Amino acid sequence: MAWDPTTLADSVQNGDDQQTVALVKDALAEGIPAVRILDEALVPGIQHLGDLFKDGEVFLPEVLIACRAMDRGVEELKPHLAAGDTHRKGRIVLGTVEGDLHDIGKNIVRIMLECGGFEVIDLGVDVPATTFVEAVRQHSPDILGMSALLTISMTNMPEVIDELDRAGLRNRVKVMIGGAPITRDYADQIGAEGFAEDCASAVGEAERLASR
Repeated sequence: MAWDPTTLADSVQNGDDQQTVALVKDALAEGIPAVRILDEALVPGIQHLGDLFKDGEVFLPEVLIACRAMDRGVEELKPHLAAGDTHRKGRIVLGTVEGDLHDIGKNIVRIMLECGGFEVIDLGVDVPATTFVEAVRQHSPDILGMSALLTISMTNMPEVIDELDRAGLRNRVKVMIGGAPITRDYADQIGAEGFAEDCASAVGEAERLASR
């Protein structure tokens, strides 16, 4: 079967992990470079589904199933990818701020970012400002992503930015925030460069920040 990126992208969108793996294997057998399979089929497939999710045309279970298919396809490609090919768009440190134990939204954002070509270092939940700062120092990410679901915990976001300033690291990383109570105005108010209103928007916003 001749290489057809659209068919492979469709299999990712449909969450058909067995077909995704089979088509990846077929493409590799035809001599299609692994990075081309990633860029022309797997990534566009999951990105299109993210757009549909943002528009309310598909729902969270479908996104998670598609991400599983994407992951299976990427695992098949990994032995054939040059070092650094899988995550070429940038590195992101991600966590839910101190005082907040909610992780479902953050976890979905992590999956979407990874599927979109980012390396993600997930710090988990209830993350204090000092831990965010140490992770920026250790991993030198392009982006620091913070999540909050509670109005009371979102007030810890500017504390993280202040700690980055005090540590002399603020100019080394872009800050992106999100979560139910977060708005673009709040991001502007606390000096965060990025804001994502949902998990699908997070990938596009991260791409915008990483390219700056």
